[in-house]
Amino acid sequence: MRYIFLLILSFFLCATSSSLANQKELELLNQGGKIIFIRHAYAPGVGDPLNFSLEDCKTQRNLNQQGIEQSILLGEIFQENNISFDKVFSSQWCRCKDTALYAFGDYQELKLLNSTFSNKYQKNHSRQMKDLQKLIFNLKEDHGNIIFITHYVIIGGILDYYPSSGEMVITDKSLKVLGSIETIY
Repeated sequence: MRYIFLLILSFFLCATSSSLANQKELELLNQGGKIIFIRHAYAPGVGDPLNFSLEDCKTQRNLNQQGIEQSILLGEIFQENNISFDKVFSSQWCRCKDTALYAFGDYQELKLLNSTFSNKYQKNHSRQMKDLQKLIFNLKEDHGNIIFITHYVIIGGILDYYPSSGEMVITDKSLKVLGSIETIY
């Protein structure tokens, strides 16, 4: 009986510390002026099939139902916590655009956020990182939160932080990681 009590107590302590950790991040987001990198929601597999086309979602790795529900949850986090944002930018990959659509409804495609994972695009990686840093650096100081929905390889390349699917990584304009929120559905 004592073991069951300790198990239940540890469960509640973990749940409480988890929500307190997210509280800090939610407060950061409510302050505004943050750059939020979101790795696209769950899309089973790794990379894309050979000969995929950006113009044809059927040729790409896409969100499954879990990924769709995770995207909706992302949007709910913003709505329920009254977190405002100025713009949502998305990679041109369908799984990123779908994440943006389900979470926020409106977004703008940004080629700098495109994946550099496949051999076809790896040569663009260094240039994209430099250009993305320049874009962020040139944002006006009075901007609210800006959301970038992109890929593991892009977030890792610019932040040296490797998020899970649907994870939000919060930074300031200097790209210092301030915290993250995982969305597990």
